Amino acid sequence: MALFRVCLVVLTAIVNHPLLFPRENTTIPESEEEIILKMQAHQEKLQLEQLRLEEEVARLAAEKGPLEQVADEGWQQHEAHTAWDLWSTLCMILFLMIEVWRQDHQDEPLPECPGGDEDELPGLGGAPLRGLTLPSKAVLSHFYDQCIRAATADAARTREFVEGFVDDLLEALRSLCNQDVDMEVEDFIGVDSMYENWQADRPLQCRLFVPFTPPEPYRFHPELWCRSRPVPLDRQGYGQIKVGRAGGDEPGCICGKTKLGEDMLCLLHARSTGAQPSFETEGLLCAGEAPYLDTMQVMKWFQTALTRAWHRIAHKYEFDLAFSELGSPGSLKIRFRSGKCMPFSLMPVIQCEDSDLYLISPLSREPSGGGPASSTDWLLSFAVYERHFLRMTSKALPEGSCHLSCLQIASFLLSKQRLLTGPSGLGRYHLKTALLHLLLLRRAADWRAEQLDTRLHELLHFLEKSLLEKKLHHFFVGNRKVPEAMGLPEAVRRAEPLNLFRPFVLQRGLHQRTLDSFYEMLKNAPALIREYSLHVPSDHASLPPKTVVL
Repeated sequence: MALFRVCLVVLTAIVNHPLLFPRENTTIPESEEEIILKMQAHQEKLQLEQLRLEEEVARLAAEKGPLEQVADEGWQQHEAHTAWDLWSTLCMILFLMIEVWRQDHQDEPLPECPGGDEDELPGLGGAPLRGLTLPSKAVLSHFYDQCIRAATADAARTREFVEGFVDDLLEALRSLCNQDVDMEVEDFIGVDSMYENWQADRPLQCRLFVPFTPPEPYRFHPELWCRSRPVPLDRQGYGQIKVGRAGGDEPGCICGKTKLGEDMLCLLHARSTGAQPSFETEGLLCAGEAPYLDTMQVMKWFQTALTRAWHRIAHKYEFDLAFSELGSPGSLKIRFRSGKCMPFSLMPVIQCEDSDLYLISPLSREPSGGGPASSTDWLLSFAVYERHFLRMTSKALPEGSCHLSCLQIASFLLSKQRLLTGPSGLGRYHLKTALLHLLLLRRAADWRAEQLDTRLHELLHFLEKSLLEKKLHHFFVGNRKVPEAMGLPEAVRRAEPLNLFRPFVLQRGLHQRTLDSFYEMLKNAPALIREYSLHVPSDHASLPPKTVVL
């Protein structure tokens, strides 16, 4: 108001100036001196008025300054607080909308690509797969029939032979065990490519799980990483197996209450009749004084038991049995007199409660996100669930579907690349995981036999995107899209997703070598397929598609 009053006085003075706005009855002075004197007097009058107004403004400011300052500061704080609340609310609403959109986008099935071209998955960037130009459908189909299908034609006979021999071997093992103090060995379970019908190359190799349980009154209590307190990232996907009494009593051994034979050994305490326990042999299957199963001790026990069982039945067979790889204790090899060898894998496993989850030794080279932290860490295997899922999915796919053919061709290319550049961070289990994700995202009609080249290109593109992002989630862990009919434990379904490519985040050198090997595989794929295809018959395109029965 004071400033307004000053401006009003100045404006009034200007308006009343006699030279700018002369009055009608005023006469202009005749001499210049008279005009100058009047102007000076008027100027002095204005200056006095200005000084009076300035003093009044200063007095009013001194009286009302503190109150106005407090009011202004309070008003500014109120406005800032209101603005911050408003922005916080708007940001929260925005983030909520983004999260809802992301969840809806992820839950939706993959739409068909426009124009009938399904080479790309939505979200893969739309860029062509670098270095890959697949041959024609005829060449690709002929390659599959002549190279892959022919190489695995006797898979059924191989499985039958190996299963018969393993049955006899395990029966001999049971006959050597004391039911009171020895582990009880159950029937084997066939898993992996030979039992899922995507074995790509020779030699054909069966992979068998052999569950075992402790003697009464003991029981195994699996402790998974997702059911306890948070664990480090390198231990996700692992678990420990606690040995205790079924009724929850204090741990103890019944070897002192049961009469053992002279050459019988307690597997829990390595104590025989009349022998005193020693530090070196204490806890044969457990880690030191801890009540947890030790993977190394279990593998040593299993190897010893298999060796004794083989010596008992060796006279019935005209071949030799040996452990084929020191780095993988469960790998066995049958060597015939003709020189031919038949490898197979026999792994001791522990069932996780009443589910189809099994805990296996990391020495079995089961793919994982990292190495075990200690010898008491057991790797959680979903091999039985994977077999069930493929079998269930195949029933809904069209006849002669190409999903297993895609996996076989990709596995074949990877195995040939390994011969050239050696192993990398990309394994067959990663190929299988990528296919399982695509099976869940794609419609059943997208897997017709004539779409083999499109689906193969899509599978390889999915792998490229995963490698570049260093992220490939485990198919079952934390994947709530898996059908509930699979019977997956709820704790595993609700767990945090497990990144199988996490080692690439920690090891840049390994990631770069894997990328280089992958792109070289894509570059060599067309020439390799044509080389193994030899030639394409002129009537090959008219042949009916062959089916892969799961």
